Amino acid sequence: MKKVAKYDVEELEILQAWEAGTLKPVSDMAEQAKTHRAAADATFKKDQRLNIRISSRDLKSLQARALEEGIPYQTFAASLLHKFVSGHLVSQR
Repeated sequence: MKKVAKYDVEELEILQAWEAGTLKPVSDMAEQAKTHRAAADATFKKDQRLNIRISSRDLKSLQARALEEGIPYQTFAASLLHKFVSGHLVSQR
């Protein structure tokens, strides 16, 4: 099964710059990495628990999609919830 890569606009710009050889390192790379690492830690801190009941059919589908993505299904579910509440994933109603 071949996985099709899906990129957003920013990711495509980065990929094109990488392929063109036009990416330039930042002058304060260590400080930038530290700042971004701290932001990521604060953003993805898991300090709450959520227990839900879903149908076995939905769970199997969720697990299959997570397997396609190569991540644990609970991580995939948390990612979907995060994308939805942050407005990056919209309902198709």
